[in-house]
Amino acid sequence: MTLKQGVLDPQGKAIANALHALGFDSVEGVRQGKFLELDLKDTDKASVEKNVKSMCERLLANTVIEDYAFEVLK
Repeated sequence: MTLKQGVLDPQGKAIANALHALGFDSVEGVRQGKFLELDLKDTDKASVEKNVKSMCERLLANTVIEDYAFEVLK
């Protein structure tokens, strides 16, 4: 999950400034986010995708200010 474009990201800005201070001048911007890993019992991919989307919409992501994406792995 990352903050949506247009939402201020002070952590991303601090990371970008630190990278510039270390000489990484090609960095134009940083968006900081979080990574979650879920282990689920369900094996039906469509069901997993539906449930994870619901989890994100209802609890895991603040959809007012955050974008999210997920990947289903075996």
